[in-house]
Amino acid sequence: MARLSRDEMSTDMTPMIDMVFQLMIFFIVTIKMDQDQINEEIKLARSPHGPEIKEKDPRTIIIEVDQRGRISLGGTFMRPGLLKAILQGAVYKTGFGIPILIRGDKATPHQDIRRVMDICSDVGLWRVQFAAIQKDAK
Repeated sequence: MARLSRDEMSTDMTPMIDMVFQLMIFFIVTIKMDQDQINEEIKLARSPHGPEIKEKDPRTIIIEVDQRGRISLGGTFMRPGLLKAILQGAVYKTGFGIPILIRGDKATPHQDIRRVMDICSDVGLWRVQFAAIQKDAK
């Protein structure tokens, strides 16, 4: 009877790791993103001449960038790499036409907003809008 070497007995963990990442992406993408999860600390810039968003697509993904450049999705702060993985999962699940709404604080440096735009571009998302205040509250 032949003995198996250690290499022949080891289990390939790559498929299991892939499945864990796929499950993480699935659960994060399917999180219900209600208005309750919008960061109230973000102060939007004024844009009196910008177009008003009349009807929001229910597939819209809202990405927030606070004044320190931290990215959040559904109230959860994340690194750019995780945001990219989540958006790739969303594209894989629903296609390239997913609208993105970026809510950036008016004090956020442009490079931090640009980083989010570049991530969207890298995964093939091009329907990007920016949230701003059109009128002063009375």
